[in-house]
Order: sequence, then C-alpha cells, then structure tokens
Amino acid sequence: MVFERGPRAFIDGTIQLIREYVAEGSSLQQLSHSASTYIHERISILTSLRCSLATFLAQAYVAVDQSGKELVNDPENSLPSLLVAINSLFSQLETSIGNLHAMRQVDSSIDASYSFPLLFEKLPEVNQEGSQWTDCEIKDTINLVYLNLSKLDSYLSFIVAKHRKPRKVTQYWIRYMCGAVGLSVCSIWLLQHSSLMGSPDIDNWVREARNSTVSFFNDHVEQPLLSIRDELFETFRRRHRGVMELEEVQLTSNSLHRMLLAFSEQTKGQKFPENASDQEMLEIVMARYEKELTHPIQNLLSGELARALLIQVQKLKLDIETAMLELNQILRANEINFAILAALPAFFLSLLLLMLVRAWLKQDTRAEGRGRIARLQRRLLLVEVEKKIMQYQTYIEQGLESDAQCMFGLLLYSLDRLYLAVERHAKASGEWQCLKQDIIDLGKPGLQTAYKLTVTSRMERMYDSLLPSLKRQ
Repeated sequence: MVFERGPRAFIDGTIQLIREYVAEGSSLQQLSHSASTYIHERISILTSLRCSLATFLAQAYVAVDQSGKELVNDPENSLPSLLVAINSLFSQLETSIGNLHAMRQVDSSIDASYSFPLLFEKLPEVNQEGSQWTDCEIKDTINLVYLNLSKLDSYLSFIVAKHRKPRKVTQYWIRYMCGAVGLSVCSIWLLQHSSLMGSPDIDNWVREARNSTVSFFNDHVEQPLLSIRDELFETFRRRHRGVMELEEVQLTSNSLHRMLLAFSEQTKGQKFPENASDQEMLEIVMARYEKELTHPIQNLLSGELARALLIQVQKLKLDIETAMLELNQILRANEINFAILAALPAFFLSLLLLMLVRAWLKQDTRAEGRGRIARLQRRLLLVEVEKKIMQYQTYIEQGLESDAQCMFGLLLYSLDRLYLAVERHAKASGEWQCLKQDIIDLGKPGLQTAYKLTVTSRMERMYDSLLPSLKRQ
C-alpha cells in the first residue's frame, strides 16, 4: 500500500510510519491496520454505490414496464404519472447516495470524495386531479430527466476515480522511476561518448557493428544459400550437356526408317510406300535374320546377316536415345521442383508471420469478439444471468425486498452486457430476432423464475453465438 499508490502516498506513508515508530516504538501493526482500513472503506463505498444504482435501475425499469401499455393507450394521462414516479426515484437515489456521507470517519482517507454532494434537479409537480400537462411542460420535464442523468454520470465518474484501484503506472511507479533513472544515466554516458562531446567512440562502434552484421549475413546466410543453390542447379546443368535432344532422336529415327525401307524392298523385291510402318518392316528384317542364322558364316560373308545386325544396332541406338530424352524431361521437371522446394522455407516463414499478425489483430478477449475466448466470455455472461435469476428468487422467498430489487437491477445490467455481446454475431447467423426476444423475456419482472431458467437453458443449447467452442467439443 505504501509503494503502490504513487510518490505522494509513498512520502506521506513513510512520514506517518516514522512518526508512529517514534511515538509508539512499533508501527508495523498500525501500518497493516491502516492499509486494511483503506481498502475496506473503498470497497464498502463502491459496493453501496452499486447497490443504490442497481435498485434505481430496477425501480425505473419496473415503472416503465408497468406504464408501457398505458403509454400506448393513453399517453396524455399516463406520461405525467410516469414522470412523477421517476421524480420520486431520483429523490430516493439522491437520499441513498447521500447516506454514504454517514459511512465516512473523521480521519478517513475518502473525505475529499464528498466535497461535491449529488443534488438532482426537481421535476415539476403535476396536479393529477387538475388540468393536464402541456407539451412544453412535458418537454421541459424530459430535458430535466436527461440533465439529472448527466449529473449522475459526472458524479459517478468522480466517485469511481477516487475509489478505484490505482492504475498500472501508479502501482509500478518505483519501477518506472528506476527505469527513467537508468535511462538518464545511459543517455549521459552515450552523450559523453558521442561526437557532440568530441568523442568518436559511438561512430566507431556503429561502424564496427554494421561491418559485423554485414559480415555475419554474408558468411552465415547469403553465401551458404548461394552455395546450395549453385551446387543444386550445377548438377542439372552438367546432366543436360550429356543427354539427347529431340532433333538428334528424330535423325536416328529417320535413318532407321530408310534402312528398314531399303532392306524390305530388296528382300521382297517390291516397292514399299514412304509411310510404311517401321514395325512391319522390322518383322521382315527379323524373319530374314532368323533365316540367315541357319548358315551364319556363309551368310555373314555373302548374305544379308551383317546388314540385319547393323539395322538392329540402329534400332537399339534409337531406343537408348528415346530413353535418354525422357530422362532429360524428368530432370528438367525435377529442377523446377527443387527450385520450389528451395522457396518453401521463405514461404512458411511468411505464413507464420502472417498468422502471428492475424492473431495479434484479433485479440478478441472481450465478449464481442470472434475467437474462442470471446465465445467463452459470452457463455460466462449467460451463467452470470442464470445465477442472478436464482439469487433474485431466493431474496423474494426470504422476504428481502430491498436485496431483491438490487439483484434485479444487477440482472438487468448483466442482460444488457449479454445483449451487446451477442448482437453482431446473432445478426450474422440469422438468429437475432429469437435471441433478442429471449433476452427481453429474461428481463420481464412478471415472468416466473422457472420459465426464465428454461429460457437460459435453451439459449445455451440452441443459439450458435452461445455454443461452446468447436475445439473444446
């Protein structure tokens, strides 16, 4: 408490600690009691204020709900009655908040919070047995209602600012102060070594750091990647120099066709067309080859055996060149694959950075968000509504009318939060009209508690915006 309320509170607490130590000899117990009183007073004030506002909200909601049909049927007579009721509610709220003055003590640390008491403007009285209000009087009265609400908002902002938990900057002011002192010392040290003081140290350090960074990038990033790339694609380049091209294969095929055509015409003694099938002429060559093998030595010297062998060698050469051409195509396709593979690390790194940026932009920790945490927050709001409905019924059964009104006001607040949290999602899924009606039914004071609990159970099971996350299922 001494260290987490800012520099002024630290100085005041230290002085008080020293005074009590000098006066009583031991002040640790007194300091602990003072801290406990400080927290308890603020919690009590905020709790009482919350109850007063919840009661005001509940009474105003019930008054409007009871006058709803009358306002539609006979607005001229029912509106003044409603304004009178609202005037009474503002007076009761003023009295309830004014009772907070009685809670303070003479030496309390929250005395300064009541320098400006809350005073509402009084609504003009209406003579219900006399003439009706004019339109001008009704307009002025409505404006006074808005003025009172504005005063209430200003007063609550002031009270909450006085009693709320200190901000992060206030709580950790010692850390920030130490950081500021350290930063100042570093700044002075850097200034002493800068060119402004005639020292070249910083320029030399920056130059060395730049050279070291460039050298590290070249030696450990750029050069290894270039080496891998060159080694990878040089293999394909060396292979490409030894493989057959399509033109060479076509030349070998044409040569074989002419050899088969000449051999077939000489063997059969007839003219073959130019577009004769190589397979048919090859069958003629093989038949002649088998016949020549019956006398291999004689036919090798004076027959057609040597010529048939050469034709088969030419056919084997064509098959080899065709296979090498297909291998060439496979190698070229793999070169593209390896190039894509080399780019995959950069692609995955970019994808990871994109996912991190997307996750940072969609920090939907509030109930209005789209993520799993936001869905969980909406379900917790529904649980909070259900618990307040049951507590309200418990207070009604015990005859605690004031506590029941306070709980009903808190129920309305929870329903408002749930309404705002699910509105956008329910409209997107097309279930907003039904869900909106269910939320309105939960706020109706005349409905039975059993029916309201049935509605909450149905909301939890049926509406997409309130279903559990798919990952948890």
